[in-house]
Amino acid sequence: MLPQHRWFWLLILVACGGAGLLYNVLFAGGATPLAGFTYGIAAGATTLAFDRGTILGGLQARMRRMPAKLYVPAAEFAYVLMITAGIALGGFLVWLFGFTDDDLSHAVRITPRVLAYSLAVSAMLVFVIRMRDLIGGEVFINFLVGRYHQPVREERIFLFLDVVGSTAFAETHGDLKAQAYLGAVFAALAEPVRRNAGSIDDYIGDMAMITWPMARGLKDARCVTCVFEVMERLEAESEAWIARFGTVPRLRAALHGGSIVTAEVGVDRHKIAYFGDAVNVTARIESLCRPLAAEILVSDDLLARLDGLPAGIRARSLGAHALRGRGQPLSVSTLERGAALTHDAAGLSGASAIAAQ
Repeated sequence: MLPQHRWFWLLILVACGGAGLLYNVLFAGGATPLAGFTYGIAAGATTLAFDRGTILGGLQARMRRMPAKLYVPAAEFAYVLMITAGIALGGFLVWLFGFTDDDLSHAVRITPRVLAYSLAVSAMLVFVIRMRDLIGGEVFINFLVGRYHQPVREERIFLFLDVVGSTAFAETHGDLKAQAYLGAVFAALAEPVRRNAGSIDDYIGDMAMITWPMARGLKDARCVTCVFEVMERLEAESEAWIARFGTVPRLRAALHGGSIVTAEVGVDRHKIAYFGDAVNVTARIESLCRPLAAEILVSDDLLARLDGLPAGIRARSLGAHALRGRGQPLSVSTLERGAALTHDAAGLSGASAIAAQ
């Protein structure tokens, strides 16, 4: 089965092909539907590849740093070029496979009407993509289908990632530089989270909240793998971080999971929110990282539910600790790089029991 984000992009491409079919029906009487579909797919694919940074990614990144008065005309010009290239590609394919009787020079030519139509369709699709990027892919889909219009009880894993030293960074470099720093750190999370089927559901100050439905996060210990992939990425790009910001980001991570209630809240501004002890406990676990001198903490409750840890990762018990607002102490462990171990869930009894393989 395709991951959810790949289904989204597949649907977007199908929508582009559908727009090409519609153009053919409206302006060519439906005479060459395969040609219309091909033009739509080709124009959509080049435009989306540029928007996502797959092609000319450096240009896209530089454009995004422009002031708005320069970005808007530059973006419009870039999209015109991408659509023109897409129509040329589509025309070549249409000519190559004989979908129309046009010769190559006519097949690859773009007319003002085709350009205007393509820009209008691209604007609508890019708007949908921007909304998805703004609120998160999984949240966007849940809003569309109304999954949480009524409160739903479910089990979910929470990962809180806190950027260490962000306040000191702001005091030294100023708020604007600090915001650019946090924005770059949060951007670095995106690919590891996506690769491990998680969802970045919120940013709270200098902390990112990442979640998984319980079964999805437990599978192959994705929730644990995600933490280490994020930190490994920051380490691997240390030279670039030092060159740009003078420091390499450090993170504190807390992992926990359990039963919560998920609901769509708000009137003028809607949000999907989580209610329950699991959310609060994750925040309390994160606050234990500093006094326990631990970079990563995971509740033993969640650790017991994992079939095993990723290769090269071991858990070390740090005992039970009282948490503010919670009657019973909670046993936690830190996760470290080391010899691969298996977790003995049967021997937990409120604290981690790890057996060497």
